[in-house]
Amino acid sequence: ARIIEEMKPYISGDFTVSDIKRARFSDTFFNETGDRYYKAKLYFITLDEKSGSEKKTAVNMLVQASVLKEAVEIVETEMKKTMVDYTFASVNETAIMDVFKYSAGDNSKAEE
Repeated sequence: ARIIEEMKPYISGDFTVSDIKRARFSDTFFNETGDRYYKAKLYFITLDEKSGSEKKTAVNMLVQASVLKEAVEIVETEMKKTMVDYTFASVNETAIMDVFKYSAGDNSKAEE
């Protein structure tokens, strides 16, 4: 599997992958200096034209940072680039140790 190929440079000898879970994140913000991963839950605020009321849509983002405050700052910096109104629901440190970026080219090699 792909995880075994990703881990080979870091591990010698036999190893076992005990658990892999899928997680849905609308965005991932990488930071080279960060050593932890945080899950930021935001609510995007939109106006429902029919009823005239505000509608909140929850989104989860994965943020690489050193401390919680830095994770919040990274999200705020990235959100300034958009026109979306939002509020923070929560920011929590995750148990995620590392993230390997997916490349569609890797998948085609595995199928050959």
